[in-house]
Amino acid sequence: MPSFPVVSIELTEAEREQLESWSRRLTTSQALAQRSRIVLALASGLGPGEVANHLNVHRNTVAKWRRRFEAERLDGLVDEPRPGRPRTVTDSHVDQVITRTLESAPRDATHWSTRSMAKEVGLTQSAVHRIWRAFGLQPHRAETFKLSKDPQFVAKVRDVVGLYLNPPERAVVLCVDEKSQIQALDRTQPILPLAPGLPERATHDYTRHGTSSLYAALDLGTGKVIGSLHARHRAVEFKQFLQTLDREVPADLDVHVILDNSSTHKTPAIHKWLTAHPRFVLHFTPTSSSWLNLVERWFAELTNKKLRRGAHRSTRALNADIRAWMKTWNEDPKPYVWTKTADQILESITRYCTRITESGH
Repeated sequence: MPSFPVVSIELTEAEREQLESWSRRLTTSQALAQRSRIVLALASGLGPGEVANHLNVHRNTVAKWRRRFEAERLDGLVDEPRPGRPRTVTDSHVDQVITRTLESAPRDATHWSTRSMAKEVGLTQSAVHRIWRAFGLQPHRAETFKLSKDPQFVAKVRDVVGLYLNPPERAVVLCVDEKSQIQALDRTQPILPLAPGLPERATHDYTRHGTSSLYAALDLGTGKVIGSLHARHRAVEFKQFLQTLDREVPADLDVHVILDNSSTHKTPAIHKWLTAHPRFVLHFTPTSSSWLNLVERWFAELTNKKLRRGAHRSTRALNADIRAWMKTWNEDPKPYVWTKTADQILESITRYCTRITESGH
């Protein structure tokens, strides 16, 4: 039977605290808990034989973990990684997949799929998928963008974002736009309702029953919406909507209106009306920048929750549905909160322009 020198182990405060934490584990890493108790017992001055008897382990086990701790301290008690299946996807494979994904396209398609890339580089589809996921590559996705060419782009961004982040006192800020040509559509056959195991189903074709145009003004502060429906969207209808806003907004408040550059907003009749109502101040978003008008976010809510899957047999039914939805919205309005500063927006666009320039397109 081998003999062991009775020399206690010296522990730092941090080591003792960690060992005591490991030793208290009840259901996980029981092997680590036992090793910690062995080292703590040796540190208390007990000999290897006493530790073995006290913890009901073999003396060779005590000797093994004493040697490991003295050589590697706490790291010596943690299980070493076990050998597994040899790596089949090498760094060269990863580099090849990334390079081909970013710099080339298959002969018979506009973009790579996992199947076509796997065939090209000699890997499995799952291996290609893991590489793409690890590096955030999604060749199947494509998004659209358009940069504004407005010569006053910077000034307009600062003006509109300034209203969002620091609205003036004793004034209301309204985000105004029109959603034109909303179609009253009805499916050619009855819609089959949702059922267990089956989604709602509708025919792909439809019958048109006319169109309607919605003018909407989103109150930046409250989230409420003032809306007006018309058969057409001309300067005449826009003037009527301005008159509606004039009636709805308390007379003692200025009205700052954020809107786009549509020609119907700039006719002599509109200019004359604005001259007669000086409390109205128009703030135009840059061209091709509808994302800067918060009412567009509200239009998206209307489309997703009411219009996209709606069925209407007349414009009257469509208008009634829209009015009911606006009434429900205004009973519990949810203001949209703008967070980005003008500087952050302009810096982001600058980075994007730089990327476009460097891409060579």
